[in-house]
Amino acid sequence: MEDDAIIASGLTYALEQAGYAVTHAKDIKSAVAAVGSFDLAILDVGLPDGSGFDLVEGLKAKGVSVLFLTAVDDEGNIIRAFEGGADDYVTKPFRLGELMARVKAAIRRRGGQVDSLTLGQVVVNLAEGKAYVDNVHLELTALEYRLLLTFISNKNQVLGREQILSQIWDSAGIFVEDNTLTVYIKRLRDKLGAAANIETVRGMGYRANDN
Repeated sequence: MEDDAIIASGLTYALEQAGYAVTHAKDIKSAVAAVGSFDLAILDVGLPDGSGFDLVEGLKAKGVSVLFLTAVDDEGNIIRAFEGGADDYVTKPFRLGELMARVKAAIRRRGGQVDSLTLGQVVVNLAEGKAYVDNVHLELTALEYRLLLTFISNKNQVLGREQILSQIWDSAGIFVEDNTLTVYIKRLRDKLGAAANIETVRGMGYRANDN
């Protein structure tokens, strides 16, 4: 959870390149709406509508590991984080390589390191960054792959268009325009065929269902 768009986009890109499915929330309200079956939550202390501390108890109750990434470096907050159940605490500015190592360690300690994700008959190999149906490789563009990861990490949940758009930065770091999202979803649906069901929920958005 990060409200700084530059940090959020860079970190999202790095995590996805490392093979993780990522959901970004910029505030507590959107984070609560997005919470699903995650291995790890990366939280900031200061957020537009509250504090990352407000989410720790609920996340831990769901079995989600918690790593704080924040500019708040005073001892009191660090102690509060660990006493509240946080698994790690990293202060800004940070070295990306060190942060990625801490992310990996937190997930490993949880025992939830994931090599692949599934949606219906679609299998995504995170290490390869590729998707397969019946062991046949699907030729997806970078944006289509990110769109697929967004649906998989939130499967069986309705996602609004803004939620989806916030997750699918293209390789140049430019947001996909709202009026082109429908086109990308249609292309992804065409490539997935009957292997997975991405449903349009009228007036709300889209939902990827586990067949």
